[in-house]
Amino acid sequence: MKLLEGKTALITGAARGIGKAIALKFASEGANVAFTDLVIDENGQETEKEIMAYGVKAKGYASNAADFAQTEEVVNQVKADFGSIDILVNNAGITKDGLMLRMTEAQWDAVITVNLKSAFNFIHACTPIMMRQKGGSIINMASVVGVHGNAGQCNYSASKAGMIALAKSIAQEMGAKGIRANAIAPGFIETAMTAALPEDVRKDWCQKIPLRRGGKPEDVADVAVFLASDLSSYVSGQVIQVDGGMNM
Repeated sequence: MKLLEGKTALITGAARGIGKAIALKFASEGANVAFTDLVIDENGQETEKEIMAYGVKAKGYASNAADFAQTEEVVNQVKADFGSIDILVNNAGITKDGLMLRMTEAQWDAVITVNLKSAFNFIHACTPIMMRQKGGSIINMASVVGVHGNAGQCNYSASKAGMIALAKSIAQEMGAKGIRANAIAPGFIETAMTAALPEDVRKDWCQKIPLRRGGKPEDVADVAVFLASDLSSYVSGQVIQVDGGMNM
């Protein structure tokens, strides 16, 4: 039997990148997948088709994860379309990097709102459903910079540290209801965003990683499957760093 057979996962910001890799991995393990993105364009439609190729149900929803009212609406629609929400992956996120002295209020507010408030929105909307189902798994996509900080990313680091603390707090609040909450903290992962970095920057990063390479989105997705499945039924309130040993 597949690890996620018969379960429904809701993944935010999953039309591409790490979110898409998680969606496809979940589907390969038997989960039906609902996912959101700001718009469901050609990328989103292609993601939908790729998920359904595994023989599961899939649907993309255009939604601003940072908007509380929109989140309530989309969660209600997912529940109506799929019947349940067993797994929530809060993956939606943006970066607007800059040193503190040069950072604008708009840069700070945008990152905190999209990265952190969106997780609050979806947890707030999904936990009543999970409580009625007497169980569920919530996974917050954090970052190693949320654990250790990073110069030039005070807004992003703060938002990801918030994602970790949020997961730990929800684990304490909801544990008695059978709901688990954990965080994944990826390190240097090979995505379109990191591919745009100068080659010397990429090489410098890899030299700091004991495994001497960047990770793949699938590396993160494998950990997400573990946290979503019954393999981790006694794991809650934890942060798993997927970083090749970069921040031991």
